[in-house]
This record gives sequence, C-alpha cells and structure tokens, in this order.
Amino acid sequence: MPRKQRCRWIGAYPDCWEFSPEEDTEEEPVIMSLDEFETIRLLDREGMTQEQCAGQMGVARTTVTAIYNCARRKIAEALVDGKRLLIRGGNYRLNSRGTENIIRKGKKSMRIAVTYENGEIFQHFGHSEQFKFYDAEDGKIISEQIADTNGSGHGALAAFLKAAQVDSLICGGIGMGAQNALAEAGIRLYGGVSGSADAAARALAEGTLQYDPNVKCSQHGHAHGEGHSCGHHHGEEHSCGQHRGEEHSCGQHHGEEHSCGHRHGDEGCRNHHGE
Repeated sequence: MPRKQRCRWIGAYPDCWEFSPEEDTEEEPVIMSLDEFETIRLLDREGMTQEQCAGQMGVARTTVTAIYNCARRKIAEALVDGKRLLIRGGNYRLNSRGTENIIRKGKKSMRIAVTYENGEIFQHFGHSEQFKFYDAEDGKIISEQIADTNGSGHGALAAFLKAAQVDSLICGGIGMGAQNALAEAGIRLYGGVSGSADAAARALAEGTLQYDPNVKCSQHGHAHGEGHSCGHHHGEEHSCGQHRGEEHSCGQHHGEEHSCGHRHGDEGCRNHHGE
C-alpha cells in the first residue's frame, strides 16, 4: 500500500480560474490542479529554482519536477489543441503567513468575515485592506477582531480568509474570479450587502441577513437585485485544502514520483511514493 500523498503548500488561489479559446469548442477541457498551478507560478513567474520551489511547497525536488512537467504538458495541450484550461482542486494546503496574530476560533464557532472600512462594509472585495472577524455561537456574536490583509487580489484575499478559518464572508461587490476562489476555499458568500459591518454580522448570526445571491462586482458596490434572506452553515475544516475526489494517475511517465497526462479526463496527478 502506498503512503498517503503529502499535501503541497501553495501561497494563494489564482485570480483567474478559466482560460478559453476565442472560438467555442466542444472539446473536453484540460484540468490543471492548484498544486500544478503553483509550480508554474513559482518557477516561471517568480523565477525560483526547482530546489527553492520544492522548499516552498514542502516536497522533494523530484516531485516538483514531475508536477511541473505535468502542468507544462497541460498548458501545451490547451494552447496547441485550442481547449479550455480550468484550474480546479488538487492535493494542497494553504500557506498561513499573515494570520499568526488572528485568534483561533472555537470548535463550535462559525467565523464570519466582513470587508471592513471605518465601521462599514467595504464595497470592493479585491481591494479590501481590512477584514473584521466575528465568531458566532448559538445565534450570537461572542468575539470580534479586526485584521489587516496580507496582500491584494482576489486569490490572495480568499487564501487569507481560508487560513484565518473563515466560514462565511459578507461583502459588497465581488467578481466571479473571487467567487470561484471562495467556493474552492469552502467559504459561504453573502454579497451585495452595505451599511454597518456589526449589524450585518449580527443579522447573519441570527439568520436574518438580506443579501444578493447574484452579486457581481461593480464600481458602485453591489448589484441591485432582489434581497435574499439566509441562515448559515458550519462548514467543516479541511486539513489539506479542498480535495475534489480520489487521487488520480496519468499517462506520461518520466521516472519521477509523479506522472502526468490527462487526455481521458484526469483532473491532476498522483504521487505514487507518498510525496
């Protein structure tokens, strides 16, 4: 029996989750996992060596080589064959840098985050410089904390919220890329809300918050859709990112610990030796 595959550390969620050719295609999309995306980001965008990338992701250099080879082949297939490229799932754990001073929530608490500025709900998620966190139990707010964000951009902010143990987010306007990142993080979204941050958090805890389920990012805050009354859910924590199903093997074997190829709908790559 192979050892359980080790989680790979990633720094943030991507800002863009889908890339499509100009012409519509009925071809099966290419699926790139978040740990594969991370090797592209670190090696090709940040210019790290494979040794540095391996240290950042917490795996062996040979594993990084194999993941990277798989990611490059997927990019090539999408470009050459004109297929959609989707970034989804994978075997990963988010880096928690920047959340060291945030109090850990209780096991029975729901943590609510609100985009925050001077007591009000800040209306542009991707530019939020602060969040206010509220821990709720039995329909009541039991603790509050204001935290500065550790980066900008939808993906980085969603990763920050995930690392801060957030279950639900209240905000104004928010784009589809950010919504995808929050969904990947398992964070429930309540968008299109304005006014007092404290009042909105209390209403969510009580299950009476009015929000827009079809919220979109706009220059003026939130879409003017019909309000929606909500309750809340206590999402379970994930020890290793958002795992989308079973591990999967692929076709291109390079003699490494990780193999790739995905022409039959595989959504990532499996490390057969435990990395």
